[in-house]
Amino acid sequence: MKEKICILGSGIAALQLAVHLDSRYDVTIITKSQTKTSNSYKAQGGIAAVLSPEDRFEFHVKDTIRAGCRHHNEKEVEKLVKEGAAVVEELVKSGLPADRRPDGGLDLGLEGAHTVHRILHCGGDATGKFVIQHLLGQLGKSVRMIEHELAFELMVSAETGRVTGVKTKTADGNIRHYFSDHTVIATGGLGSLYPFTSNHPEIIGDGIAMAYRAGAELADMEFVQFHPTLLYAEGRAKGLVSEAVRGEGAVLVDENGSPVMAGVHPLKDLAPRHVVAHQIHQTIHSGKKVFLDIRKIKNFEKRFPTISRICRESGIDIHSGLLPIVPGSHFFMGGIVVDTYGRTTVNGLYAIGEAAASGVHGANRLASNSLLEGLVFGKRLAAFLNALEPEAAGGETAEIDRPPLNPEIARRLDTVTLKKKMMENAGVIRSETGLRHLLQWLQARGADTFSAFSLGHLAKEEMEKVFMFTNSLLITQSALCRKESRGAHIRADYPDESSGWQGVHLIHAKNKGLITRRGLYEQAPTSIHA
Repeated sequence: MKEKICILGSGIAALQLAVHLDSRYDVTIITKSQTKTSNSYKAQGGIAAVLSPEDRFEFHVKDTIRAGCRHHNEKEVEKLVKEGAAVVEELVKSGLPADRRPDGGLDLGLEGAHTVHRILHCGGDATGKFVIQHLLGQLGKSVRMIEHELAFELMVSAETGRVTGVKTKTADGNIRHYFSDHTVIATGGLGSLYPFTSNHPEIIGDGIAMAYRAGAELADMEFVQFHPTLLYAEGRAKGLVSEAVRGEGAVLVDENGSPVMAGVHPLKDLAPRHVVAHQIHQTIHSGKKVFLDIRKIKNFEKRFPTISRICRESGIDIHSGLLPIVPGSHFFMGGIVVDTYGRTTVNGLYAIGEAAASGVHGANRLASNSLLEGLVFGKRLAAFLNALEPEAAGGETAEIDRPPLNPEIARRLDTVTLKKKMMENAGVIRSETGLRHLLQWLQARGADTFSAFSLGHLAKEEMEKVFMFTNSLLITQSALCRKESRGAHIRADYPDESSGWQGVHLIHAKNKGLITRRGLYEQAPTSIHA
């Protein structure tokens, strides 16, 4: 009898894992929408990897740590960079249609905070789409894909504390049980907790909230990265403008044509994302509009076809050479605490990709390291699982019992107001006053109690509301606790980095509350299951 693996999510980390698992496993991939509804598929930017003679591993490591403000597990960064180069080379050799120069060599781009051209692209600005399509074509016969089912609860044995599978809610409201020997969360981040975001609307951190509810530790919830350049029209964010555009020579200017980044950072428009997003935010709040001046880029529509299409669909005139932009939530550096293989603090449960706090991104992810992380950790977890001795442990068992949440409470949750308040109080710039206001607002709606209740009787939309409020509460608590500015976490009342906070991680543990720890898991090695 084959062992069962259940993977939640269908992005790059999930598919890379599924591709590399041995045929001894029956693999079920569950996604709450369509297979291609993921941030990975939408990714315009490329994959950062050491692929040229001019580049070195140590350069990529230094760029990663510098951009992330030294909040990393440096050993994991080194492993990511070294393994990443081999993984990307393997991907190209397997047929990924990478962009190439006229001489046939890889056409490697430059993005913010990188000191070397090392970004591999496909289709100009459609790398994620091409990688996802490539991986889907490599899936084996033992992999089945289930769409339009929301995973809402991990089944946890009341006797052993082990995760034995997952419950889902179907489109017609039925509940299904999927028992598994190993359950993997690869559901991505939580960018759609904010009104301005590059993320798909369904990316709300449901996998992260589920893991927390099951007892898994979370870390670094305060570190939400805001991308500096989202297209802005009609009061809404219309889509991402890749950092590669600035890498090709585009410049940020205000409505008067003055360079926004002049004198702010030595790298100017290619400064780390948190620096650029902060400056744009300040400029907009001073009453000025901000534009991306693309007039120096030749053949823009050919080089960036996806961005050009979004502009046309949004009524933005590319030929003016000025693209209106605004910062928006983009990537989540925190998430579920994992070790080097993706094992969480709960037996039988794993996490990879953006949902995981792996220690490789620090306080501010380096551009194009996200797809790299998914590829590396997906393959690494597959190798770990393939090496395990066969052990069929998944199956029906007595679960931890919880009372049902009052449906009326869930129905009354207002996500439009939530997003607005998150942007205002836990967005690009934060303060004690704003965060305390937000915390009180969330607590008044019961967000600090939701994890004690079962959700199976709720509608899909109500479950998602609960997850959104839970994650927002955890972000707010962490942001309030970290009294410094570091990377994507910027406090107006604590504007500088603090040596006392160097290397300190804020850990959410369901039964322990919010605790501090130096290292994600190094100080508690036994907490990661064997």
